[in-house]
Amino acid sequence: MAKQAIHLTLNGKQLKVSVESNETLLDVIRDRLGLTGTKRGCDSGDCGCCTVILDGKAVDSCLVLGVEADGSVVETIEGLAQGDRLHPLQEAFLSHGAVQCGYCTPGMLLSAKALLDEKPDAGEEEVRTAISGNLCRCTGYVKIVEAILSVARNGDKGNAGHE
Repeated sequence: MAKQAIHLTLNGKQLKVSVESNETLLDVIRDRLGLTGTKRGCDSGDCGCCTVILDGKAVDSCLVLGVEADGSVVETIEGLAQGDRLHPLQEAFLSHGAVQCGYCTPGMLLSAKALLDEKPDAGEEEVRTAISGNLCRCTGYVKIVEAILSVARNGDKGNAGHE
């Protein structure tokens, strides 16, 4: 199969990557670029653990072809913190005990960030809707929702200097 060069901005860095026409964005991120924070789960868009932010929207990277990301801006969990400084959502997940096994956490955080970037004062129903595609087998989602709402209520807007 012939490879195609795509250009994308990944976590603020402009990259050129050669991809197969049938490779998913998940494959590109994990296998070609070595960023394994984006988790592989169901490969059918049902679990949300492969969630990334693509051009400002939370998407299941297992459902997007790498070639479709050409010219796009992609944010993965590796781009959320700024050096040693955690993103306000990461801080909130830790302080609220919203992290258990951690497998769903990257997708949850990016779904929450996409929501709060668009609607900084999101309420509980909006938070629950935003994370509804992210399955967690360890919790009842209460602490996760509380953590996200704490960031919305504190006015951190989900980005607090993390453009």
